[in-house]
Amino acid sequence: MHRNSELIHKVNLSPGTGETVVVAMSGGVDSSVAAALLHEHGYRVVGITLNLWDYHASGGNFNLESGCCSIDTMADARAVCHKLGVPHYVSDFREIFDRSVQQNFIDEYFVGRTPNPCVRCNTFIKWGALLQQTEDIGASFLATGHYARTHFHAANNRWALLRAVDEQKDQSYALWGVRQEALARTIFPLGDLTKPEVREIARTLGLKTAEKKESQEICFIPDNDYRRYLRERAPETVAEIGGGDFIDANGHQIGAHQGFPFYTIGQRKGLGLALGRPIFITAIHPDTNTIVVGDDDDLRHSDFIVNSVNWGSLYCPPDGTAVSCKIRYRDAGAPARLFDAEPHHVRVHFDTPQRAITPGQSAVFYDGEVVVGGGVIDQFINDQIRK
Repeated sequence: MHRNSELIHKVNLSPGTGETVVVAMSGGVDSSVAAALLHEHGYRVVGITLNLWDYHASGGNFNLESGCCSIDTMADARAVCHKLGVPHYVSDFREIFDRSVQQNFIDEYFVGRTPNPCVRCNTFIKWGALLQQTEDIGASFLATGHYARTHFHAANNRWALLRAVDEQKDQSYALWGVRQEALARTIFPLGDLTKPEVREIARTLGLKTAEKKESQEICFIPDNDYRRYLRERAPETVAEIGGGDFIDANGHQIGAHQGFPFYTIGQRKGLGLALGRPIFITAIHPDTNTIVVGDDDDLRHSDFIVNSVNWGSLYCPPDGTAVSCKIRYRDAGAPARLFDAEPHHVRVHFDTPQRAITPGQSAVFYDGEVVVGGGVIDQFINDQIRK
């Protein structure tokens, strides 16, 4: 094992002095390097790979031995642990993953929302079931390969989630649901590194996963076809909903659709409408199985409600608190203000109307590099749209 890499010692990790840390190991380069860095810094590493779902149950299976939760990924994680000389285990979380993530994914589409399963997985699986397992085996910390950082603010006695140094890889948006008590026991070894640096460390240490490609699709939908997944997992509900009408903002029927669960706010392609100009989905009404379409300007709104809020560096900030708000992972964020903050609820006002505020997706509030809080978009406020 090479111990003279400048990058290895660039990482802002306190000496482990033998504390046990569970590392969630997906079989990819990021979690592999996270485990290696902790091992290099004196922690007693235990690698755990999560078995979350079955290919046969999820369908869309092009290759049983590649992708998340496959035989190959588990073997890669085990090989890395073997090279580091640390134990590796596989934990079967399929039942809770199906209940907390997959079923929620289905339920959300059937009420006209667009879910974010990665946020659910982080909140309920990694920093839920796995954190509990970490405690059960007497480990001090849980670590992952996420690109993010943590910091303790002594002034208000709260832990803060921070953006990663690598802005292109920053994953704080998907981690807003990790709560205070969980952040206190979390280590993000990659927060100070860029992706190229992580791969360089993997090469330096001779890790098998150094050149492994990243997976982009939803892990339990390997073909990235959520419509097929809904039809196969809930055929009776899909049949009961049936097709419906596309309508304009005035309620006029202008076409037919296959059923509201198969569409999302902002969608343009696949509508089957020829109106002589670009048309987008601007609202979804599951109670009437109607979908409102309109121009791009009709997608822009300033005010919306966020529920299931988890506050980070601040708790229930005062009215008018200025933040940068992200409403999707690749969103750069836009200036906004927070109002009517409660423990799990807040109203958000963008200074400039933003495009495609989508119920079911996450809204995350930043003060510079610090995550103030985040939650699930419940509804945008628009009095002009009529059901």
